[in-house]
Amino acid sequence: MTPQSLTFVGIGAIGLPMAARIAAAGHRVTGVDPAPGAIDRARDAGLAGAVGSVAQAPEAPVTVVMVATPDQLATLVDTALDARPDQAGRHWVIMSTVGPETVRREGRRLAEAGAHVIDAPVTGGVARARTGELTIFAAGDTADVTTVIPVLGACGTVRTVGDRLGEGQAIKIVNQHLCSVHIVAAAEALNLAGALGLDRHTVLGLIETGAAGSFMLSDRGPRMLEGTDTEVTSTVSIFVKDSGLVADAARAADADTPLLDLSRDRYLAAAERGLAARDDSRVIETYQKTP
Repeated sequence: MTPQSLTFVGIGAIGLPMAARIAAAGHRVTGVDPAPGAIDRARDAGLAGAVGSVAQAPEAPVTVVMVATPDQLATLVDTALDARPDQAGRHWVIMSTVGPETVRREGRRLAEAGAHVIDAPVTGGVARARTGELTIFAAGDTADVTTVIPVLGACGTVRTVGDRLGEGQAIKIVNQHLCSVHIVAAAEALNLAGALGLDRHTVLGLIETGAAGSFMLSDRGPRMLEGTDTEVTSTVSIFVKDSGLVADAARAADADTPLLDLSRDRYLAAAERGLAARDDSRVIETYQKTP
């Protein structure tokens, strides 16, 4: 694929740095996001521009999707097909975490309109999105995946995981099981350190490089110790959604996930405390007794 125009839907906390990496690789990227300030953020990130709806985006052979929820993906596909019922020759790359069933359902709708659909969820968070070091689980027709690898490669390492839609999402489900549990485990451990009368910053520095270390401990741990107003890179609501997708997939597969279920309770409790729009590290506040 030579440098060309593409549409990137969802230029939020993780989508914007991904779109910026693609633009820096030489592609002309138009962002799509209804949020206030999207045009300014797109300009500052080196994008060609931004619009509020996919229906307003200029014609482009590739559409990359980084919306937050299954419902948002369904609405996006509705809007896109209403605006351009003929999707022949276009490649849609669904990088959102929406679950296997959703990507298959919306992928079928797009395919019936002539589009080539790639299931390519990512892991690595905002930090690795900024550096182009995400891991991408790409599933779909081999030729379709090959066509978009130059775009995906600007965001990170592409791991081809299967030729059927939903296989990438299934791997991301397993990934999000671990992420959901690891964040809560880090919060519980740091809360325990404080309860034992230890300086939590000191403890974090000592344990994160040992056998108990994890990406989530090192990435979320410092923000857990900063307070409610820490930088938001992934919201509590995202993990309410993602842990729910994991729970649904586990039930459908008759898989036992007690650790996931306990962790999900913490995200739901955080949301009930009014922390849904806060950074997911604020799940640590569920360990603090309310007045």
